[in-house]
Amino acid sequence: MLRKIIKIEEDKCDGCGVCVPSCAEGALQVIDGKVRLISDLFCDGLGACLGECPHNALTIEEREAEPYDEKKVMEYIVKGGRNVIIAHLEHLREHAEFEYLRQAKEYLSENGIDVPALSEAKQEVPKYEACGCPGSATVELEEEKEETESGKRVSHLTQWPIQLHLVSPQAPYYQNSDLLLAADCAGFCHPDFHKDYLKGKSLAIACPKLDSHQEIYKEKLVTMINESNLKSMHVLIMQVPCCGGLFQLAKQAIEESGKSLPLKVTVIDLKGEVLKEVSI
Repeated sequence: MLRKIIKIEEDKCDGCGVCVPSCAEGALQVIDGKVRLISDLFCDGLGACLGECPHNALTIEEREAEPYDEKKVMEYIVKGGRNVIIAHLEHLREHAEFEYLRQAKEYLSENGIDVPALSEAKQEVPKYEACGCPGSATVELEEEKEETESGKRVSHLTQWPIQLHLVSPQAPYYQNSDLLLAADCAGFCHPDFHKDYLKGKSLAIACPKLDSHQEIYKEKLVTMINESNLKSMHVLIMQVPCCGGLFQLAKQAIEESGKSLPLKVTVIDLKGEVLKEVSI
C-alpha cells in the first residue's frame, strides 16, 4: 500500500542513535554503524523522530510499504514495561490515531495486561529542539481580554496564491525577494503575523503533516532559490513535531540548490509567543 513512512539518508547518518529513543514503536535500530528502519510494519509514519537527528538524515516519504501493524508493535512495546506502554498510548492519542489506540488496548486486554488510564500518562508539554508539543492534542486557549493596538490593521499580503502547492516558483513576486515559508497554522496563531513577519516579504504556506507533496515542494523551493534568486528564507513554524518537517524541507532545498542562502527559523506556541529563533 502507498503510505507515509520514514526515510533514512545513509550518507548523512553517522549511527549516533539520537533518533532511536524517540521511536516508541521500535522501528529504528543502529545496525552496522547506521540507523536502520527494521520493518515497515513498525513505522507509523507520524514522524516523532523528525527533528532529533543532528545531521538531518531523517525525512518522511510516501512510498509502497507494508501496512503499519499495531498488534506487532504492541508485542515490542509491552517488553518495555508500563511506562513505555503509557507513552505509546499517549503518542497514538496525541496524533488522533484512535483506531490504532483501540487496537493497542484490545491487545493488552487479550493478553491479560492491565490497560492504563491515559490520565496516568505525563501531561507536561515535552520540549523538542526543532518544534515542540504534540500537534493533534485538544487544547483550550484563554482569549486575550485586552487589545493594545488602535485603528485598522494593514494587510501586507502582496500576492496570490500563497499555498506552496499552487504557486509558481518563477512568479514575479518571488524575484529577488525575501521568502517567508510559513506553516498553515502560524498565521492564525500569531496576532501580528502581517506586521511582524509578512511585511516586505513574499509568502508560501504549507503543512508538512497534511500535504503529500514533499518532493514537489522541495523542487519548487530549489527553483525559487536558483531561478527567482531569493535573497533569504524565513521559516515560521508551530511548536508541534510535524512542523519541524517544513524546516528540514527548507534546509534540504538550500543544500540542493548549491547556493549559500541566509536561513532563519522561528518557532511559536499556540498563543503566538516566540519559543525559539535561530539564524543559520
